[in-house]
Amino acid sequence: MREADESDVEIIRRWRNHPKTRGASIYTAFITPEGHARWWAKVQSDPSRRVLVFAYRGHDCGVVMFNDHDEFSGTAEWGFFLDVDGLEERGELLPAWMELEKAAVAYAFDEMKLTSVGGRTLAWNTPVLALHRRFGFVEVPSRRYATEIDGVEQLVLWTQKTR
Repeated sequence: MREADESDVEIIRRWRNHPKTRGASIYTAFITPEGHARWWAKVQSDPSRRVLVFAYRGHDCGVVMFNDHDEFSGTAEWGFFLDVDGLEERGELLPAWMELEKAAVAYAFDEMKLTSVGGRTLAWNTPVLALHRRFGFVEVPSRRYATEIDGVEQLVLWTQKTR
């Protein structure tokens, strides 16, 4: 994984706007170039955030974000998404997804020196929850909550992994 830079901004927006990615997200709206530019400017000026580009078999194909990095407590929230179309076309979606999670966990603990990393997942997204469990994440029931997404109440689960 490598830190994202200005040359990655548009591809990140394209991957994030994929219907499957938006459909599994808490924020589902189509992201405009202007909105994405504002987000990127905030990321660049906020030391508690990192945006990384993940490559699999020589192809950039995913993004890992760490937000709310608190150096004092050693915690951060993470999230990710993939180049769904490119990986499906190459028949690499599942193995890349697993490698991304493995690489992100290693980065969190080895590079960022976190003691705990966690994230939010919609309760219906059982494949992602199963992947997180496979990598040692556990649900924290006290951090689950309901929110309205596109007019429908959704349950959001928090899973985390501790060093």
